[in-house]
Amino acid sequence: MAQRRIPFGDRARYWFDNTLTRGAAALVGWMALLCLAVVVPASAVLVWTDPDAPASLTDRFAQVWRLTGETLRLGGATDTPLRVATSVLLALVTLLYVSTLVGLITTALTERLTALRRGRSTVLEQGHAVVLGWSEQVFTVVSELVAANANQQRAAVAVLADRDKTLMEEALGMKVGPASRTRLICRSGPTTDPSVLPLTSPATASVVLILPQDEPDADAEVVKTLLALRAALAGEGTRPPVVAAVRDDRYRLAACLAAGPDGTVLESDTVTARLIVQAARRPGLSLVHQELLDFAGDEFYLVAEPALIGRQFGDALLSYPTSSVVGMMRGDTPLLNPPPETPIAPGDLLVVISRDDDTAWLDDCAELVEEAAMTAGPSTPARAERVLLLGWNRRAPLIVDQLRRRARPGSAVDVVADHAEATVRQVNEADADGGGDLSLTLHHGDVTRPETLRGLDVYSYNSVIVLGRDPVPGQLSDDPDNRTLVTLLLLRQLEEATGRELPVVTELIDDRNRALAPIGPGADVIISGKLIGLLMAQISQNRHLAAVFEELFSADGTGVRLRPVTDYVLPGRETSFATVVASARHRGECAIGYRSHDDSSTSPGYGMRINPPKDEQRRWRVEDEVVVIGRD
Repeated sequence: MAQRRIPFGDRARYWFDNTLTRGAAALVGWMALLCLAVVVPASAVLVWTDPDAPASLTDRFAQVWRLTGETLRLGGATDTPLRVATSVLLALVTLLYVSTLVGLITTALTERLTALRRGRSTVLEQGHAVVLGWSEQVFTVVSELVAANANQQRAAVAVLADRDKTLMEEALGMKVGPASRTRLICRSGPTTDPSVLPLTSPATASVVLILPQDEPDADAEVVKTLLALRAALAGEGTRPPVVAAVRDDRYRLAACLAAGPDGTVLESDTVTARLIVQAARRPGLSLVHQELLDFAGDEFYLVAEPALIGRQFGDALLSYPTSSVVGMMRGDTPLLNPPPETPIAPGDLLVVISRDDDTAWLDDCAELVEEAAMTAGPSTPARAERVLLLGWNRRAPLIVDQLRRRARPGSAVDVVADHAEATVRQVNEADADGGGDLSLTLHHGDVTRPETLRGLDVYSYNSVIVLGRDPVPGQLSDDPDNRTLVTLLLLRQLEEATGRELPVVTELIDDRNRALAPIGPGADVIISGKLIGLLMAQISQNRHLAAVFEELFSADGTGVRLRPVTDYVLPGRETSFATVVASARHRGECAIGYRSHDDSSTSPGYGMRINPPKDEQRRWRVEDEVVVIGRD
């Protein structure tokens, strides 16, 4: 077999590469040869071109050696071979010492920087907020905490999750944006390890928020994190208030026990189901919830007002020109929309909706009321409702239960979903648990196919609820919002073809998909994770608001309602919002805003106005609605 002729350059490169693989000694040798190959000729050029150079060749070589030694720090001594060898030895020892010292310092700095990048240093803050866990809710929670701390000088939010610190900082910087006065601190490590939790200094924090992950065992992870937090704070004198969320109500008791008496545990799926049902019954309520829960607009505050002690609650409704009174906090018990004749006792706190905690100021607004513009007729009666449920997920049984709780005789829910075994079982269980005034029917069909929707008389339903599938564990590309967006696109095509608007309520998981949702101006979008994040952020600033929100979002309690404006004032007349508040007071309700339908398709809030000034004048239309706190 003939041998292939290898070029000399390739053989030389191959030999050179092999010598480098022999370790540090070969690398040092090549570096020495390379330095000598450059320094010696350069030194010779300097000597031979020097006008004052020695005449003899021996002296010139000695001069070249001295220049080479000075350049490479090899001593450069001449004379006897012993002196030359000794100077080279001392230079090598000095070089070895200096290089070793530099290497040690470099290694120590590298290890320190690596540890800092890994987020393993302890946070030394006082009164900061601690967020444990990482999910889509973290961006909402951190953004709201930053907004709440806008007027504070030295605020900080520490986030601990089992993720890379640099990646967390980049994600928060991109989605939360510049935090202005609030410093965002990320630490990396498992939230279930008691030895890792002290990195965020929870003992000196003002609040600790625990987020559920997007995993099947997320609730068990939350309970374990709460236990780890209790173990980490075992030797501390004080414990900060804790706000956590679980998806399944079966874990709520365990989470409450682990959180302690100062802890608040939310059921995210139950709250989401309640909000979906409320929006399905009255489209537009999701806009009210969004306005009340974020820190960008008006939100709930607890106000002590000594000047109103001894007076009736109804008097307080018209005592704040720029704030809306909705109830009282008596001890730890919220009294939302109590009877107008309820006296305000010492120690009671008023629950108000205001722009900020310092914008609730007293002034009598009774003179703004025009009693001649108020209506005294009966309220619009509630009728039986038909709901179309497109899709099925783990929250669907809770939605059916919420619909059943307040169903009128003759009400019905039609479910259109794939006939998966789990879906059929859950629908049958939901139907068996109820009965009463609500009938439940399951239809087979793929809601992402046009023929399925064309076979339904969608306009015969009072509301259409679109749900996505539950994400499949292990499938990162399985976005549950994908099928929801396809279904919404088909429904939008029906609206454009018929020229009629559908009362659509849809649930999305990722807030980024809201901009992609093809929906009309009358549709409601519930971002389940974002709403829970907003709720947790509100409670973190005032844990007494937890009881207020529990009552506000309950199935049978006092909640946010949208009523026809004709139940309160005469349409076509221009009157103040104080007149609407006074009319709602006669009905045992608290008016907090309105929805104008003359500009609902163009305004950013789709015509929704929360907490308008009492002196705001408006010519009311028949299509307008009033936002009230009251019962069905």
